[in-house]
Amino acid sequence: MGCLFGGLLSENGLRVTLLARREEHVAAIRERGLRIVGEGGARHVPIGAATSTAGVAPADIVFIQCKAHATQAVSESIAPLMVPGSVAVSFQNGLGNEDVMAQVLGSEAVLGGLTSLGATLEAPGVVRSYATLPTVIGEMSGGLSPRAEALAALLTAHGLPTSASDDILTEKWRKLMLNVAMSATSGLTGLTIGGVAGLASLAAVARRAMDEAAAVAEASGISLPNETRYQVFDGIVDSGAARNKTSMRRDIEAGRPSEVEAIYLSVIERGRDRAVPTPTLEALSALVIGLEAARRADGG
Repeated sequence: MGCLFGGLLSENGLRVTLLARREEHVAAIRERGLRIVGEGGARHVPIGAATSTAGVAPADIVFIQCKAHATQAVSESIAPLMVPGSVAVSFQNGLGNEDVMAQVLGSEAVLGGLTSLGATLEAPGVVRSYATLPTVIGEMSGGLSPRAEALAALLTAHGLPTSASDDILTEKWRKLMLNVAMSATSGLTGLTIGGVAGLASLAAVARRAMDEAAAVAEASGISLPNETRYQVFDGIVDSGAARNKTSMRRDIEAGRPSEVEAIYLSVIERGRDRAVPTPTLEALSALVIGLEAARRADGG
């Protein structure tokens, strides 16, 4: 997702530097530029890339798009790039990433974000885009701020259609409905998002997961009425992004730690604190945790 965001903004005139850990990925981008395929057609985009912040100029805007378990380390690594007035925006799955960022960078520097865009890294320096879908940013404290509106306008003008929200926390819970519905069901089966939605038995599990998460949200003061609860789910299923597998599936295939804690356990824990039962979420998360434990035991 970082490559897709950076690529779209760079090809439309913003100066962007991608930070990534994989040396072969950065080397490919430096040599040939970032190749974007899929939505919008295949093209090469010249863009800066580095494996560390050493030598990278201070930034007005920083997007954090790493896995949730890396948020602390990434926040600490990009702190030297932040100058007065800089903003860091979390475009990550699950709950709690902005709290971690705020502890390192200060709450005044942190904005929340979410996107329905989908992307996969197909090879070093090659990213696939699946559909043109909306992106949203906003203040974690609520309200429509001038800086959020200005940033949304800037991103929109440079190839990343974005709106500013006066209630980004509710928006993030709404996006979480898709995460809890699809992450484990796609992750454990290998099916695409559309494949999960098209199989009645799995689609029913996905909707039960959404209903449980919505009940936790309601108990937490976040209203997710039935008519809006499934908006992101239905929008993704009816788009080109339905061909995509979830990031949890890609993590499982690659033997990487998944974001089960940020996506599922964060909701389950909030449910326990508020006496809201979450049996479907608990079952899905336990299966993912069990699979990861088996992989570790096998040395995979």
